[in-house]
Amino acid sequence: MTRIICFDIETTGFEYMRGDRCIEIGAVELIDGKLTDNTFHEYINPEGKIIPPETYMVHKISNAFLEDKPTMSIIAPKFLEFIGDSQVVAHNGLDFDFPFINYELEKLHLKTIPRNQMLDSIVIARNRVFGPKAYTLDALAKWFGVSLTARADAHGALIDAEILAHVYLELENTAPAQDINEFMDEQHAAFLKHPKIGADFPKRNFPVPEEELKIHDEFMDKLLNTEK
Repeated sequence: MTRIICFDIETTGFEYMRGDRCIEIGAVELIDGKLTDNTFHEYINPEGKIIPPETYMVHKISNAFLEDKPTMSIIAPKFLEFIGDSQVVAHNGLDFDFPFINYELEKLHLKTIPRNQMLDSIVIARNRVFGPKAYTLDALAKWFGVSLTARADAHGALIDAEILAHVYLELENTAPAQDINEFMDEQHAAFLKHPKIGADFPKRNFPVPEEELKIHDEFMDKLLNTEK
């Protein structure tokens, strides 16, 4: 059995080293390439960290809404139990989600998500898909025909985790892109095998008809006399 967890987080901002906090975690489970009903979803009290207006407009989560929600110290152990030792997928995770969540876990002196469990769908996409103009989750979802209707009004961690799961499954069914050097070598080899290239060029093995030779000679005489 292969178990994969796709997850997403919403935060108060991008700078966890400067006090930004995780305020929502959403995760879904894939078993042997199929989405199950087993999910993880929690809102988290940021413990006094103010959500700025520009961030609120993205996920529509307010400080007032989070006042009675549990803190990360309560949620983090549950999340770690949910993911277990499974591979964990996040979109742009290596640059954002994994460092952010691991920073929260370190502050609580809890086990962090190790590198060998991390999968970043944006890295996978850049090595397998060359059609989209961008590699955002939205762009890839549109490329693969994954519906974005559920998040029409605002981003949400569980909604995005579900979208990510569908995109990830599409990526897994997409053959890895061929190495460009290997591709060029194959093209060059095919070029050299062309019948009009190199030593394999077919030689004329029949005589030129006298009439054609005469016409050729007359043309060349006329051409040379013109040039003089």
